[in-house]
Amino acid sequence: MSSEVTPFSKPLIVWLILNQRTEEALTLLATQYRVNVPRLKVGLPKRHRKKVLGCYQSKSETIAIFNSEIIGNPFVILHEFYHHLRTTMDKQHKGTEKNADKFAAEFLNEYNRAIKNLVR
Repeated sequence: MSSEVTPFSKPLIVWLILNQRTEEALTLLATQYRVNVPRLKVGLPKRHRKKVLGCYQSKSETIAIFNSEIIGNPFVILHEFYHHLRTTMDKQHKGTEKNADKFAAEFLNEYNRAIKNLVR
């Protein structure tokens, strides 16, 4: 990555994740929201292995994902980043699943709008 500052935009964040540049996207998100960059780990904790694609572990500030394919899934990554953001800001895990879904959907909606504008 160059020393240039990359401007923050929601479509860019989604594009980075879709292109497997998830750690770069997390760095931009953390900079934008002024929080620590969460770690990214492949493999879920034991109690989460059957029902979810990702989870946020607040003690270690880690986004754990089911497998390496999820690294390119913007909805899951952004959903879990929302939990990181809320935990960091409130010092406890208060972010509801509904709000995490809205946060992720907002990024995806802006990405889709940007793509439609490019196609026109």
